[in-house]
Amino acid sequence: MREGWKRVKIGDLGEVITGNTPPKKDPTNYGGDYPFIKPTDMEIDRRYVTNWEENYSEKAFKRYKNSYIPPKATGVVTIGTVGEKIFQADRYCFTNQSVNVVIPNENYDEDFVYYVLKINLPKVLNANPGTASGRHHVSKSNFCAIKIDVPNSKETQRKIATILSAYDDLIENNLKRIKLLEEQAQLTYEEWFVRFKFPGHETVKFDEETGLPVGFNNEKFENLFTINNGYAFKSNDYRNDGVKILRTKDYSQTKWISIDQPIYLSKKKAENYSRYFVKEYDLMLIMVGASIGNYGIVLPKDLGVLQNQNQWAIRSKNKEYNFFKILMMEDLIKSLLNKKTGAARDFFRASFLKEMVVVVPDNSIIKQFNDLIEPIYSAINTLFSQNQHLKEARDILLPRLMSVMIDPSASSGQVVEKLEVGSLKYEVNDSLGMVAE
Repeated sequence: MREGWKRVKIGDLGEVITGNTPPKKDPTNYGGDYPFIKPTDMEIDRRYVTNWEENYSEKAFKRYKNSYIPPKATGVVTIGTVGEKIFQADRYCFTNQSVNVVIPNENYDEDFVYYVLKINLPKVLNANPGTASGRHHVSKSNFCAIKIDVPNSKETQRKIATILSAYDDLIENNLKRIKLLEEQAQLTYEEWFVRFKFPGHETVKFDEETGLPVGFNNEKFENLFTINNGYAFKSNDYRNDGVKILRTKDYSQTKWISIDQPIYLSKKKAENYSRYFVKEYDLMLIMVGASIGNYGIVLPKDLGVLQNQNQWAIRSKNKEYNFFKILMMEDLIKSLLNKKTGAARDFFRASFLKEMVVVVPDNSIIKQFNDLIEPIYSAINTLFSQNQHLKEARDILLPRLMSVMIDPSASSGQVVEKLEVGSLKYEVNDSLGMVAE
């Protein structure tokens, strides 16, 4: 055992709580003000959950109040996506029975507990005894019995967490900036093409027959866009390196592609599937299964990725309509969800989408729109690229700090990592975390 460290069980870190799902047959259990976090609300490799589908009601809160978890508690998925999903609460919330939550006691730094559990996710996966259904399931007792290594000193724990948190804080700030940019683009679209308050609208007349501003027309979706299916790549062709394959699990809640746990096809074999490479500003739509209706936007950072099955690449025939397409799809997808079909699995019919009618402006309006929106998407791409560098740097530091290759207990202030993110440069030292040069 390394000096200054000890081996403990996860159950020794604090109180471990397993969540609950109030009976769905009683709708009065839902709709209140108490966040209810489920694995489907979590994103792989994201520390916090910022969007969730359901809330407990006051009635459910009173029944399950003993499993109400505080901010800074860490939840680990132990049924289903075991070994993949983990989050740290940033508010009081509930979780369901697929999540075991650790509320640290006074001997452990709350942020450190998040990181030590994150690096030990493979141990959580290995604690799965196997079930007849084949679904991963780690019981609470097995979860609590997992052995992990931790520093004796809470101050050392805090220093490790401070260094790593600096990266995650920057990542979260970038994601907040991305959300604001998304909202700006969407509001501009709605102002111009829903309320028809585009530049010069005050002097534009409306066509009596169509009810649209002169220069606007109704077009079938298939006249403007193509719908391209992916390929069913075989799992025995997967490699540890090569060309990334986009799967349905790589769609994030933020409507962007996020390939955090990639699978690959060899570069040589990928040459035979060149038609399945995604293109810039494709809108990738999941068209079958439990995640039907989820979509992701292909940014320049995502190029060189192959499209797997069960998803459509919706592509503009004229690139002038790239941003227009992205911003109008939210409403079209809602219409598609009302028409989904299938007995065993929900799916979309391409014919439904092809026949949908889209209101499009003339080229001069589209050009002005693109001039406004393109810098927004360029900024979003830059922020996502920065986040990728931040994740890579953090993931290099995490095992080094947890194995004492870097020892923050010395508190010498020495630089342990240098990072350049866009135009900003940072130094990470062993006592203060991340600071700008």
